[in-house]
Amino acid sequence: MTPNEQRNERLGAKMVKAMQRRHFDAYYCATASEAKAKVNELIPDESSVTWGGTMTVRDMDIPKMLQERGTLKVWDRDLVETPEEKQEMYLRAFQADYYLSSANAITEDGVIVNIDGNGNRVAAITWGPKHVIFVVGMNKVAQDPEAALKRARSTAAPINAARFDIQTPCQLDGQCHNCNSPQSICNYIHFLRNSSKPGRIIVILVGENLGY
Repeated sequence: MTPNEQRNERLGAKMVKAMQRRHFDAYYCATASEAKAKVNELIPDESSVTWGGTMTVRDMDIPKMLQERGTLKVWDRDLVETPEEKQEMYLRAFQADYYLSSANAITEDGVIVNIDGNGNRVAAITWGPKHVIFVVGMNKVAQDPEAALKRARSTAAPINAARFDIQTPCQLDGQCHNCNSPQSICNYIHFLRNSSKPGRIIVILVGENLGY
């Protein structure tokens, strides 16, 4: 085991306990393949499932795995084409049994931080779906909420702005300007401290670098 793997495993175990105190169900998986299997295990047959704009879930081919399983109601937001279909899918997510997401950052004691441009993702995380499953690489761990917010705005936001080719100041130079751009993707800032319904929030920490 490498020093980095040792660090991730030890910190991951500590974070799992911290998140359990926040009424989350939490797991640590050393690899993305283990995490993918855990997602599959956690979602029962006949469940409805969808996801937000997470590159972590897509890069792990989790949507394909869920589609090929054949026993789930998969609402694939990546197949919609028109703005009207997109809006309908955003609203349908509130009725899902399982909503998949990642995080822009997570603190060492388990606070999950996300920022959104449209707000549909943080809205679904907060209320609606029966369960929310986060898949989060250990590269997104920050020491405290302040550091997590800085990571979300200074690391994740410029990369996502470039991914969507959004003309914000951070897209141009990679630095957060605390802007009020019409195309800002930092309109809604969300801190998830606890699960009001024990077990509704499920977090799978992964001992690899995943997503942004």
